[in-house]
Order: sequence, then structure tokens, then C-alpha cells
Amino acid sequence: MIVDVAVQVAAAAVDVTNFITASDASSQAFKTATLLKTLSVNSLITGESGVGKKSLARYILPDAPILDASHFDELLLALESTNDIIITNLQNSPNIKIVIETIKASGIRVIATAKSSYNSESIDDIFSVKFDIPPLVQRLEDVAFLVKKFTLEASILFGGNEKFTFENFQPDLSQNSHSLRRQVMINYLLQDIKDVELMEITENYLSKKLGSNADYRNFLYLYEVPLIKAGLNKFKSQLQLADKLGLNRNTLRKKISDNQQYL
Repeated sequence: MIVDVAVQVAAAAVDVTNFITASDASSQAFKTATLLKTLSVNSLITGESGVGKKSLARYILPDAPILDASHFDELLLALESTNDIIITNLQNSPNIKIVIETIKASGIRVIATAKSSYNSESIDDIFSVKFDIPPLVQRLEDVAFLVKKFTLEASILFGGNEKFTFENFQPDLSQNSHSLRRQVMINYLLQDIKDVELMEITENYLSKKLGSNADYRNFLYLYEVPLIKAGLNKFKSQLQLADKLGLNRNTLRKKISDNQQYL
């Protein structure tokens, strides 16, 4: 897959919170959030970590304080001293019953976020609107625009060129935008990396790992795996790669077999 991050972000609607709405699912979530801005109702936004729950909550209540549900005492104090509040990670509350009772008693406006799997009988009484944001694997139209967004962040942070193409880039969506952002940042930094910088990174990594009398054999994969993967991507053939590396074909096959878990 080739992701050209020079693609125009203007092709997708992006609100002030930078919530990408290129896919139907994210567009629908944004429409719901826009409607909630005009209504004085409590809402619960669910979804996996990194799907944009907090971004939409901020969009709905831009001036409200944001508190994590795990900070129980701090949250109770805030519920008594404000008119609007955003509560994140509702599933982490040590006593959701007291939180709900306090919300009811104070009449405060609440937008909360929680994991998709979160379920509690007590929350049905307080949240009149509940909607779920699907993970990025179900919103693939959003990924290219997120890559563009994170690349822009990287160019500002590291002072480089915003236009960048990740060749053979396979997006890491295991933790949605969190894993994708980390991956983009790393790839951005590595695009112009020098030999000495790469060796320094490896040295720093190995300095924390070395200690046994089999370390040379144990850590040889750090060199062999990227060499084999890069070679197979470039030459598309084990026979050609063996020739380019000056190895016997059977030797290359053995190395591929030994490192199969990384390939």
C-alpha cells in the first residue's frame, strides 16, 4: 500500500477538533455531535481508545472541563461547581452509582466517553443519547487523512518537509489513531536517518538488553530481518536476493525460516 500524504485534506470535512469525517461512519458520528451541540441533553460516546471520542466531546462542549472518571474525589468536586463537564473513561469510575446520583442532583450537563463494551444499568437513566464510534479498521477512508494530519504535526515538531510519501507503508491500526500517529512519527524521523544515527539507536537498544553469553546469536535478527525484508520487497525473489547478498540459496532459506516470526 502506498499512502501519498500530499493528498488534499480539504477533500474531507474536518471540524475545529480535527475529527476526520471522510468515512460514512465518522461523518455520521460528527452529525450526531453537531446535533448535540444544540440540545441540552447528556450523552455517552463509546468506542475503542484512539477513535476520537474526546475530540467529539470537546466539539460538543468546547468550554467544559475534562476529568477522567478514575479521579473520583476530584470529579465529585467538579460536579458541584460547574454547569457542564466532560467525563472520560467512564468505565474506570470506582463508584459509578455515586457519580450518577451527583449528576442527577446537580442537574449538570454531561458528555461522557467509555469503551464500547461498557454497560451499566445506572447509566441508562442519565444519558438520553448514546452513540458508538467504530474503530479505524472499519473507517479506512479516514486513514489517509489522519496520516496527512500526523505528518504535518511531525513536520512542525521536527522542522522538516510536510510532503512525504511512505512507500510500502502498512498502517498500524492496532490502537487506532494512537498507534498510527506513533508509526507516522517514527517513519517521518527515519526517512532521512544517517548510518551513524541508526547505529546509535541500535546501540542504545542493545545496551539495555546485553548480558548473556549467547547475545550475538540472540540479537542477530536485528540485522538479518530488515535486510531480508527489504531485499524481498525490492527483488521479489529469494533467488535474486541470495545472489545480491552473496549467499547460498539454502543459507538464505534457513535464515528466513529462523526469523519467520518477524517476517
